[in-house]
Amino acid sequence: MSQHATLQRGLNTRHIRFLALGSAIGTGLFYGSATAIKMAGPSVLLAYIVAGIAIYIVMRALGEMAVHNPVSGSFSEYASHYIGPLAGFTTGWTYVFEMIIVALADITAFGIYMGFWYPDVPRWIWILSLILFLGAINLIHVKVFGELEFWLSIVKVTAIVAMILGGLGLMFYGFHADHAGFTTGIQNLWIHDGFMPNGITGLIACLSVVVFAFGGIEIIGLTAGESQEPKKSIPKAINAVPVRILLFYVLTIFVLMSIFPWNQIGNQGSPFVQIFENLGIKSAATILNIVVITAAISAINSDVFGAGRMLYGMSNRGQAPQVFQKLSKNGVPWMTVVVMAGVLLMGVVLNYLIPENVFMIIASIATFATVWVWLMILLSQVAMRRKLSTAQIKALDFPVIGWPYAPAFAIIFMLFILAMMGYFPDSRPAIYVGAGWLILLWIAYNIWVKPKQNPVKQDQSLHRNAEMES
Repeated sequence: MSQHATLQRGLNTRHIRFLALGSAIGTGLFYGSATAIKMAGPSVLLAYIVAGIAIYIVMRALGEMAVHNPVSGSFSEYASHYIGPLAGFTTGWTYVFEMIIVALADITAFGIYMGFWYPDVPRWIWILSLILFLGAINLIHVKVFGELEFWLSIVKVTAIVAMILGGLGLMFYGFHADHAGFTTGIQNLWIHDGFMPNGITGLIACLSVVVFAFGGIEIIGLTAGESQEPKKSIPKAINAVPVRILLFYVLTIFVLMSIFPWNQIGNQGSPFVQIFENLGIKSAATILNIVVITAAISAINSDVFGAGRMLYGMSNRGQAPQVFQKLSKNGVPWMTVVVMAGVLLMGVVLNYLIPENVFMIIASIATFATVWVWLMILLSQVAMRRKLSTAQIKALDFPVIGWPYAPAFAIIFMLFILAMMGYFPDSRPAIYVGAGWLILLWIAYNIWVKPKQNPVKQDQSLHRNAEMES
């Protein structure tokens, strides 16, 4: 291991674009969509559109900062510099917490998916094998990680495109739909108790589920320190977000609800299985199992990468143990990968100790962490704008859209999501856990970090890091 190695810029535009795409397409879409549809009915389309607009604004805010100052640690670094060290500390560790929670859920899900084919093989064998495999991939070189994520994303995108085309075929030609007992067509969006069957309450309730489905897309910001051309690749990846949201979420859900009455979606397993089965594909469950396994591997791979890079950046600022600064000769923060793999081994134990319904609460906790990180990104961008001169603002290569109204809308939206999570009983425990987590971070910061912080040195360190990265 080299003490003088640095992060390698091995990610190109193709890697980053599909990394962002893959991180936003996972179990939240393949299975979580059915839950959102049951809550809001066809009006869930509005939830995906409104949430998608807010999340695009978040990504543009992050892009403005990442292109202006591409550093490892990304949004935690920006929160530390533009808001304060405590903000950066809570943002970074909350993101790591989110990645761990989601990865543990996906690790367990992977074991369940493999049980579909091999019910007699203990789940822990599959989980352990996957952890060792992904750990090895992340230790080799960041370019290897980028290539794996690219091909895993290709599988997911192909499955969704096939589902959309197949669904449109059912809508316009009625393939194999005559036996289903109902007709296909866009009239299914309003003939079953209306477009908003559960009222405005149902629409609001589904927002937290919809937001959870988008979680992970902020990983684009963490690639800035390892991107070959951050001023080109990051804007291209972020500008593709609206198209991805419209295509892979809005259009997918639109096709689903046009083929089936919204109140029948998900009653017979995944809605994707229903579409393939109605196309006459008998191996629909097997095809979907391959896709969801791919999605789980991709998500866990991204989680290990994201949490590792965040810990590396925080350790450089004294906000995480110094051991996370250790790099291999290929520029990989190997200790963060080892620690993440060790944490994921808890998934083997949790697979037996924690019942499935507890993971619904874990999903809510992950949603809280996601919204908190997005909120801090928005506040950091606002704080950065206030510190820049008029000339510096005009010189920004990738400014946020609709300043200052768009960021204000996104901030209000994030606060509204947190408020609604506290209002509805099913998600309320996540608010309690999130508040407790932030209190613990505040205590940890004041005990271990603040006494060692020197604001002047910290500011100088940031500028040195920025110069090194650029």
